[in-house]
Amino acid sequence: MTEVRVPKHTIRGHAVKLECHYDMEGEALYSVKWYKDGREFYRFVPRDDPPGSVFPQPGIAVDLANSTSEQVILDPLDLSSSGKYRCEVSAEAPSFQTVSDHGEMMVVVLPDQDPHISGGRPRYQLGDPVRVNCTSGRSKPAVHLTWYINGDPADPGLVKRYEPQVTGIDKLETSVLGLEFRVKPKHFKHGDMKLKVCLATISTVYWKSNEESVEGEKLQKAPTLESRRAVSADSRADRVQGNHHHSSNSFLCAQFTVTALHVPLFLSQKPHRIADHVQQLPQTTGRRKVLSACRRPN
Repeated sequence: MTEVRVPKHTIRGHAVKLECHYDMEGEALYSVKWYKDGREFYRFVPRDDPPGSVFPQPGIAVDLANSTSEQVILDPLDLSSSGKYRCEVSAEAPSFQTVSDHGEMMVVVLPDQDPHISGGRPRYQLGDPVRVNCTSGRSKPAVHLTWYINGDPADPGLVKRYEPQVTGIDKLETSVLGLEFRVKPKHFKHGDMKLKVCLATISTVYWKSNEESVEGEKLQKAPTLESRRAVSADSRADRVQGNHHHSSNSFLCAQFTVTALHVPLFLSQKPHRIADHVQQLPQTTGRRKVLSACRRPN
């Protein structure tokens, strides 16, 4: 016997190939037999016609047309297909030497929906409590859930574990994992945090994640004023005729451009001057509006 290949995990409803490789070392092959949990379900004898035979049992559906001395195809799989599979190879007379090897296989039911996060808020302030849950879809076995904060695994002390919920006649399992902590400055990067990332896995056959990014509370919009004196030729003020003296009905006007800035500062911070932080912005963004203001000249 050189190698027996039995996948550790397979998916319900799919097909699987079980392989049995051997070296007869000059002897003739008498038979290849496959067993599940100690019960024979497939036999290949080269001198028989047809050479392949099937012995029915629960969870075993052999694709006889595509099964040979070195492989057996099971299609489709169900939960009862999980178990211990053994291949046994025997030589012809006179030695009838027999060798065997085995492997374990688990049939997986993939979750019927992706993991979802509940209990979160769109914005948090420093010191706010965070209490969220990540819930997987129904599966077999239970999905393994992991929390991440800003790309790093959450400290085990922040994680709240629950027993899987078993439901339905097929006994599928729902996993729930909680996360509880208070928001600290380290949780924010550039004003936002990828606060909640939930990763769901089943061995190597299933990998899904759900991510929620939240932002810190910001200061209210801070207006800044830019003023420029209107040119007399374009001014809305009444023009005075003769001697260039202003009458009692004359006005001097100026225009103001108001820009509403979005200043990314947290309420917990106390800057000395908002202007200091505005200068740090790479580009001013926001709504602009032109206003006019007039007064009587002295």
